[in-house]
Amino acid sequence: MLNRRCLLLSLAAVSAFPATAAPVRAETTTLALPRGRVLLEVAGAIAARNADASARFDQAMLEGLPRATQRTATPWTSGPQVFEGVLLRSLLAAVGATGTTLTLRAINDYEVEIPVADVHRFPVLLAYAQNGRPMPVRERGPLWVIYPLDSYGELQTPVIHARMIWQLKRIVVA
Repeated sequence: MLNRRCLLLSLAAVSAFPATAAPVRAETTTLALPRGRVLLEVAGAIAARNADASARFDQAMLEGLPRATQRTATPWTSGPQVFEGVLLRSLLAAVGATGTTLTLRAINDYEVEIPVADVHRFPVLLAYAQNGRPMPVRERGPLWVIYPLDSYGELQTPVIHARMIWQLKRIVVA
């Protein structure tokens, strides 16, 4: 009798509160839609989207993010160059990225992985201009991932050079 009474009291207590057993999901934010040609798509573990499962950016949207510049030489340029763009960490913050690995893909389907830790440890730039001019596809544009090679000696490695993907079109956060 006591067990039955305890069960009835427990059921009464539970039914006094509204059901809130719906699954908890990360809140999704909607980004503005691109008005120009889409240069970059970010997908995967992100909270801000403007397409079904991704965030798409045109030139104006990228330029609307906090700008950054970097002066560095690369293995593919002659002498130090001035690159302008957005820090990759700022882009990830804008889309609410929560992963630990970025898979980047170029327009020729070249793919490389970058640990998210890199973009927090170093000012890794998503460059859209070189020496004050937009970068056409023929000159590694329109988007080129630039590590600050001249500022951090430990970045002068083949692994880091391979992560400096150009003609970038897509990032998947995992």
